[in-house]
Amino acid sequence: MTAPYRPGPPPGPRPAPPPGVCPAPVEEVGEARHPAVDAAVLGMANAEALAPADQIAQYEAAYETLRETLATIDQA
Repeated sequence: MTAPYRPGPPPGPRPAPPPGVCPAPVEEVGEARHPAVDAAVLGMANAEALAPADQIAQYEAAYETLRETLATIDQA
């Protein structure tokens, strides 16, 4: 094996959220939006429909985008 073991979710359907739990609403922030951050967040939201291995790749890509974007804040 060339990479470290990364466990994923157990096979089978995902459990339903507990009763009364719903996703938090997305708050519009107006002019403070950043296209790269918006794309990373959308990618993470869309990852739910992907296979587990593809979810990991999507989350890692979003992490890198967010890390690089946040690193540029101090440079501005």
